[in-house]
Amino acid sequence: MIEERAEREIYLAPRRSAADWRRLSGTLVIGDATTPWAKAFDEFLFQRLESRYLKPIRVLQDKGRWEGEGFSIVSIQCAMLEFLAACRGGLIYRHKNPVPPHEYNMSGDLFASFLSTTAPFNELFTRDDAVEFYRNVRCALLHEARTKNGWIIQASGRIGVDCSRKIVNRNTLQMHITDYIDGYGRDLLTDTDLQAAFVRKFDDLAS
Repeated sequence: MIEERAEREIYLAPRRSAADWRRLSGTLVIGDATTPWAKAFDEFLFQRLESRYLKPIRVLQDKGRWEGEGFSIVSIQCAMLEFLAACRGGLIYRHKNPVPPHEYNMSGDLFASFLSTTAPFNELFTRDDAVEFYRNVRCALLHEARTKNGWIIQASGRIGVDCSRKIVNRNTLQMHITDYIDGYGRDLLTDTDLQAAFVRKFDDLAS
């Protein structure tokens, strides 16, 4: 007879469980900046990003020996960009039979729309550029551990992604990403659409 295992507790960020989220979310009021939106951003979203994406990228940047770690860094960046896009829209990934408007399974559309319409990335990407980046950088890295169709990865440059020259400057791109995260945290305090999307996304993560 197989003994049933106790259900594992869900952690959304270091030392922040699904139960912690439910307690905090019960105090959040959409449109009321006096409720703890800054706490929600810092303890749940930022710490999730820090532990799962930002800190690992810094380790690769600091300890790298120019032996290909750029491929790992940009792979992590692409995963983080999709997560940030989903957070911004409060979208939930469903592999089969997603129910619009808040569920999706076409990550390419989400990825390209986010990059081509959201600052600061929209200064780097047109819609067509973002689609090409998704196919030849994001998908190529995640599925084949390479870039395709002439795209290359460098450590740094003037802009994060030079679509005309097909160059990803991974350290500069990381600066754009952290700028976005900082701006999102500020906007979350007052933007009711972002607040509703944030709650919807984290409610799903906690389920």
